[in-house]
Amino acid sequence: MGKRRATPRSRAHRLIVPAAVLAVLAAGVGVARLVSASGDARAAAPVWHTPALPPRILEKGGVPPLSPRVLEAQPAFPVRPAAVHIEGDAWWSWALLDHRTGTLSGSPNVGETSTTASLIKAWIGADFLRRADAAGRRPGDVRMRQLRIMLRDSDNVAAEALWAAVGRSESIRRLQRICQLMDGGPYRQLWSNTRLSARDVALLGRCIADGRAAGAAWTPWLLREMRAVRGVGDFGIRKAFPPEAAATIAIKNGWVTRDALGEWHVNCLAIGDGWSIGVLTRYPASRGYAYGASICRKVGRQLRAS
Repeated sequence: MGKRRATPRSRAHRLIVPAAVLAVLAAGVGVARLVSASGDARAAAPVWHTPALPPRILEKGGVPPLSPRVLEAQPAFPVRPAAVHIEGDAWWSWALLDHRTGTLSGSPNVGETSTTASLIKAWIGADFLRRADAAGRRPGDVRMRQLRIMLRDSDNVAAEALWAAVGRSESIRRLQRICQLMDGGPYRQLWSNTRLSARDVALLGRCIADGRAAGAAWTPWLLREMRAVRGVGDFGIRKAFPPEAAATIAIKNGWVTRDALGEWHVNCLAIGDGWSIGVLTRYPASRGYAYGASICRKVGRQLRAS
């Protein structure tokens, strides 16, 4: 999990890089010049691109990017890259992925990982459903209830049962491969301690939206359940949108106290029509989980187009 770094009280985070370029640079020193683990906005100048999606994603069921002419004819897009300002001393990171063009924007520390907590349950559910369909099996009533309460209510008992069914850390290795993650990976056999970066979370969002995660048969069901998140887990990014728009946004959040570090780790995934946003936070445990939920909402508000 690493030691929490001190950060300035007020920061502006902004970096825009094509996902295809990041995939090429991820293993090399080039990405170190683009991404600052410190979160210092001065570490990287904004870079603007409108790239095509990587061909290897298209081969796995991705949707080709729209042409500029078609994009111009689309309704106004609800999100856009922006300089994000958050007051306070928390560590935080964000990424916005435009599914239409493959363009990724985010904070300079967009590649730094943190523990996901319950956010990873979106993948556990998707992995279970895709594998069941590939094997020609329809989950029974007990499994369907486990899936529903894990996604809607973030039920940990259901998550443990499904985590065992998908092979524990082997499931995260499939996540890395299928969704083409760039930074994170499994941690022993603990789903809550899976490490992802903000851009990994945004890439997971696209992977769910385009059907690679859960498969064509189950993707609509999974997205409906993620739109139906309720109770204590219903916070963060979509709260920054008007109610009518928020109802169309699929989410999965994670929140946990890491006692050994004296920290809260609060994380947010939101999937809209043609976009996904990932936000990660870490901060002193004395602040409570609502502090991280507020950071997710504030990031979402600043990335809204209007």
